[in-house]
Amino acid sequence: MSKNWDELSAKMPERLAPSMAKDHPNLPVVKEEGCYYWGRDGRKYLDFTSGIAVTNVGHRHPKVVEAIKNAADELTHGPIGVVQYESILQLADELAEIMPGDIDCFFFGNSGTEAIEGALKLAKYVTRRPYIVSFTGCFHGRTMGALGVSTSKSKYRKYLQPDNLSYQIPYYRPADFENEDGTIDENKAISQLEKDFENLFKYSVSPDEVAGVILEPVLGEGGYVMPPASWLQKVRELCTKHGMLLIFDEVQTGFGRTGNWFAAQTFDVQPDIMAVAKGIASGMPLSATAANHKLMQQWPMGSHATTFGGNPIACSAALATIDVIKEEKLLENTVKTGEYAVQKLQQLQEKHPVINRIRHLGLMIGLEIKDLNTGHPDGEAVLRILDLALEEGVLFYLCGNEGEVIRMIPPLTVTTSQIDDGIQALDKALTRFAEEKGIPSQV
Repeated sequence: MSKNWDELSAKMPERLAPSMAKDHPNLPVVKEEGCYYWGRDGRKYLDFTSGIAVTNVGHRHPKVVEAIKNAADELTHGPIGVVQYESILQLADELAEIMPGDIDCFFFGNSGTEAIEGALKLAKYVTRRPYIVSFTGCFHGRTMGALGVSTSKSKYRKYLQPDNLSYQIPYYRPADFENEDGTIDENKAISQLEKDFENLFKYSVSPDEVAGVILEPVLGEGGYVMPPASWLQKVRELCTKHGMLLIFDEVQTGFGRTGNWFAAQTFDVQPDIMAVAKGIASGMPLSATAANHKLMQQWPMGSHATTFGGNPIACSAALATIDVIKEEKLLENTVKTGEYAVQKLQQLQEKHPVINRIRHLGLMIGLEIKDLNTGHPDGEAVLRILDLALEEGVLFYLCGNEGEVIRMIPPLTVTTSQIDDGIQALDKALTRFAEEKGIPSQV
């Protein structure tokens, strides 16, 4: 006999590993739809996380649900290569139409970290070079290869330091290049990037031994940091100069989150290899390592493989997701509602001085929270503000090396009215936080 919710929940510490079950805030939910979760407490919660940038077309979009049901009536599993099926072939063709530049060939997996593993293996195999360069602060996943290039938090690598021959240089740091008027000295940022690469090649590794350079075009887990396009373009230039493949981790930025299909298009930078996942299939497990077919053809059968990758139901969900983004003009909505949200948040910043910076691109928005006494990033404050916001009916998430950034990533279907509701709830949460801390109210 199946046990009831309370009995099962009480056993969670025994049945689910802490690394799976102890995230924040562990909200018990019974239903999802559109921009909302329904809690077991009977309340309706506005979701400004999109399942961590996954449900870009909203939870349980009717067209996606229909595609899943119809696909399940025909195939639930297909080990591609052993068999062929239409949904994976159709998806590859559809993706080739929306990918940046000449990227048109795909290896499908189940998760973002699998897509990263594929990208690293592809780069090493085709270049016959052993090393990878990544950037401090980037997060690329938790399997051992992906972990070897992930440095957003040291605790993710504790006791697990992988020996996979990677080197790190600093990611773009806006505070280091900020002028007195708040603008960014892009020339200074580019000069520092060139110096970092020069020192790496001088003291640590020869560039002709580097297979690829991997980075997130926008830091996700690392704190929603958006570099200037010129900085990313310089990375591209240096990769081309030294014959290193440029790998973009677009697991979080992909499928409309930045206002284009991919951040590569937003920044006008062409990578050699991309890793995509999260928003690709609206919650179904699917990812892809992507490159031009001429590059991919150098990666022969047997050098990589999958049993579950490109599942027919997941591929059908992905096709429906792409259709929804096109039909409902969600790229345009992302730009419009993102600009609207930032205007409202800037007004909130004037009222609540704990908001140090607002970083934004499309509907990828981060609010950096500071301690008013020290001016330092304040991760403890973020957790409290998130709890208070949840009490007010809206779910946010956190990011940043110290958990100091409130991550606002609503579905791309979000309306300005829902933006208003979410920011009003955040305003109330920040006001309550200020009252708890004895912070004088601002007018």
